[in-house]
Amino acid sequence: MKGREIERKFLIKGLPVEILRSRHYPIAQGYLATEPGGRHVRLRKKGKSATTLTFKVGRGTSREEREIRLSAKQFAELWPATRGRRLRKVRYYIPWRNLVIEIDIYRGEHEGLIVAEVEFPSRASCRKFKPPPWFGAEVTGVKRYSNVRLATE
Repeated sequence: MKGREIERKFLIKGLPVEILRSRHYPIAQGYLATEPGGRHVRLRKKGKSATTLTFKVGRGTSREEREIRLSAKQFAELWPATRGRRLRKVRYYIPWRNLVIEIDIYRGEHEGLIVAEVEFPSRASCRKFKPPPWFGAEVTGVKRYSNVRLATE
């Protein structure tokens, strides 16, 4: 569980060679509830067994976030309620300086979309971040690239 998420999101111009040896997991996520203003409740299954329920509020670089682990049984009970509000992707973790870049390669309806997210320990480190050259345009806070939007299109 966390209290605050400080994050920036970017499109990717080209995949870095580091992706070939990075750890990665398939992710299935769906939304139980979404509201205007960036408030939503998300279910996520990472890999074969890591399941969570997350509540998020807000848009942009800093948002409130609360996350709890679910048992496989709890996840299975709730998952059908996300029908019509789901997405699939593979997430790669690439160390970058003192941070971790998470690259999401989307599957299914959004095949071909690749974004990178970087989470920061502070607002100051967020502001000072200089993206690697393989990053494209920044899309932090752009609704079109939000997971909620992608799952509900």
